Amino acid sequence: MAGYICAKFDEMPALFIVKDTPYSIAQIIKSLEDKELKVQLDGQQAKKIKANRNYLEQKMSQKDAVFYGINTGFGSLCNIKISTEELSTLQFNLVRSHACGTGALVEPSLCRLIFLLKIINLSKAYSGVRKELIDHMILLFNMGLVPVIYEQGSLGASGDLAPLAHLSLMLIGEGKCYYNGRMQDTAKVFKALQIQPTTLASKEGLALLNGTQFTLAHAMMGVYQAQRAMKYGNRLAVMSLEAFGCSVDPFHPMVGRIRNHQGQIKVANEILTLLKGSKLTGNKKYSVQDPYSFRCIPQVHGASFSAIEHVSAIVENELNAITDNPNVSHEEDLILSAGNFHAQNLGLVVDYLSIALAELANIAERRVFQLIHGERGLPPYLTADAGLSSGFMIAQYTAASVVSQNKQLCTPSSVDSIVSSRGQEDHVSMAANGATRLLKVCENVNTVYAIEALVACQALDFRGAENAGRKSRELYSVIRKSVPRLDKDRVLHDDIFKVKAILKALN
Repeated sequence: MAGYICAKFDEMPALFIVKDTPYSIAQIIKSLEDKELKVQLDGQQAKKIKANRNYLEQKMSQKDAVFYGINTGFGSLCNIKISTEELSTLQFNLVRSHACGTGALVEPSLCRLIFLLKIINLSKAYSGVRKELIDHMILLFNMGLVPVIYEQGSLGASGDLAPLAHLSLMLIGEGKCYYNGRMQDTAKVFKALQIQPTTLASKEGLALLNGTQFTLAHAMMGVYQAQRAMKYGNRLAVMSLEAFGCSVDPFHPMVGRIRNHQGQIKVANEILTLLKGSKLTGNKKYSVQDPYSFRCIPQVHGASFSAIEHVSAIVENELNAITDNPNVSHEEDLILSAGNFHAQNLGLVVDYLSIALAELANIAERRVFQLIHGERGLPPYLTADAGLSSGFMIAQYTAASVVSQNKQLCTPSSVDSIVSSRGQEDHVSMAANGATRLLKVCENVNTVYAIEALVACQALDFRGAENAGRKSRELYSVIRKSVPRLDKDRVLHDDIFKVKAILKALN
């Protein structure tokens, strides 16, 4: 795999080599599943970092040299020149003053991903930071320190400033970090481990705060979860198709061929493959046409599949991009102040992905509604004792509530902007807000799918699970090992969470 070496030998930890080669989303996320993962900087990349830093310092030594954020103030203070003696203080002040994060704590595993993404981005050398700074970051990562970061504070332009400022506090021995599974004062952890805080030379505070790594980490995780949800969402849809006794005509290859949307074609083919061996579908004894939530699975799931593919490509490009400002290149003799920190690309696609995922949950909830409706030989609410028992009545309420919340969460963040920094930063992406909401949408989709799984399994109990296709029988069996048939009313909360865990663990 490009960019890293991952190997396990007895007690030898997996090794992630930071190189100037493309990474994939899955590659990064799967690497971080190893809690003992160690990071190492490639030798050739180290040379590039040193060369660009030497070039920057040489340019800074020239008389009357003025470079944004390197020897000037920030934002609307960009025209204020800073003396050479105060350049380090400037960078420390930047980190401290910008650490204004608030809201919920970001999950430690996601903070660890943000930290690795920052190391990767700075290691591309275009930031002009010292190798010593990157070495310090790698040391902390390898020792198991993870920065404490908060959800709120980024406008999605000028970089994810507040969240990345909290990351940077850890590097200078301030703020809080996670260590040994606990949130602790960074200063106390440094003292216990005999770690010296890093210094910040010219440009380095700005390089740490500029960039889209906070938004990017959320987007990457959203894509990863969306791809998994797409996979088991199709399997659950097939179980529901069988439980409702649907026709297979809507999945015939001709239907997809004459419309020619690749997502639709792929989903229809997968549905037919998953239905192999089923004795519960293929006839029209219940209706000439099935409801849209069954009949239009290829069109709806297929559109979401295509959206996920598109978003994945944009996010993966961002993973391998330079998102700092200014950009430094000794090879081209350039120091350019520009706007690669602006997260518009991410802002648009995380909104798009949220909508695509919400639609998967939306149509799944409709299938749940149909299955509990008391039609096609199935009892109302899938209970043999309807009236005395409520069965899955309120499970559908929960699914409907979650679907409705998704609709609220999917109001696009990217259409919003707000003026900041005295008008200097007059258009922002709000990508970070969209990205944090994306993960909430992902979790809601998992909840709705868990409910569909419970309802489909119960309906198959009445229909005859032994008559389902092999793939459905396999999933049914896995679920039934943890969640028995609902013969009388019980607390379904526990069942929902058990099935959520099962679905998340599916290969």
